[in-house]
Amino acid sequence: MSSVGLIGGTGAVGRAVAAALSEQNRGYRVIGRSKDALEKLFADDPRAELVTWNADADSARAALEGVESAIYLVGVPYDHFELHPKIMKATLEGAKSAGVRRLLLIGTVYPYGLAQSNTVDETHPREPRAFNAKMRKEQEDLLLAAHGHGLETVVLRLPDLYGPGMEKSYLTAQFANAPLGKRSMVIGPVDVRHEWAFIPDCARVAVRVLDEPRAYGTFWNYAGPGEITQREFSDRIYAACGQKPKYLVLNKTVLQLFGVFNGEMRNFAEMNYLMSDPIILNDDRLRALLGTLPKTSYDDGIRLTLKPR
Repeated sequence: MSSVGLIGGTGAVGRAVAAALSEQNRGYRVIGRSKDALEKLFADDPRAELVTWNADADSARAALEGVESAIYLVGVPYDHFELHPKIMKATLEGAKSAGVRRLLLIGTVYPYGLAQSNTVDETHPREPRAFNAKMRKEQEDLLLAAHGHGLETVVLRLPDLYGPGMEKSYLTAQFANAPLGKRSMVIGPVDVRHEWAFIPDCARVAVRVLDEPRAYGTFWNYAGPGEITQREFSDRIYAACGQKPKYLVLNKTVLQLFGVFNGEMRNFAEMNYLMSDPIILNDDRLRALLGTLPKTSYDDGIRLTLKPR
């Protein structure tokens, strides 16, 4: 029996959580839609149990039978964020029926809306401005409302992410193109303070939160190792590859023009306020709960992300 279920665990964060559990010699169950993807990614790990589902309540119940705790990592296309609360509702129903005790949601900064302070802690209002952000808040609300009703629930909020295997990030193009000396398309503005968290760090923190009884019934911030602009981060990626940086910066106006024909770009434009007025997380509360938190430096994270696998 797997004590931990990774719902939607085939992405970069799910794979990193699986690695963190493997470091502790713990079995886990990866729940995904594609049997081929599950087998390709996890078949070599004897600790992994592979289960498919259809993201509805019945399949969630069947997939989670025998699981004590679960981490929710389900991703949806950027132009279909209306699915986030729908799938969460089905998952909660299935998890309760299956007898799952604890459920952790890997969350984002989206529900906070526009930053009202230099750094944002958990007391900051949740006032999402854009549709995608509102869907993330609705997802969180469903999860937290379920706490104490057959489940213990918790949200771990993360900033923008980067790291090995990350396929969708503001830095994906740079990591792909810098080793080749090619130009990268980036979404601006690029000279505003920002933060990123290294995925393996996030995974280890998620497992610690999952195992901490005092964490449940609320949400927690986990911040990156410090502030950095997208240009500086990108320059460091190119420098690590021995290349000169080359960028094509897409501003909000360009995103809006592309958005006339592309729903994903339209939503990127609507969420662009997080690039021009970014949320920098404060995780003092989480540090008080867990003690020292892993914070891989940007230079070390870049090196590990570029390292051949």
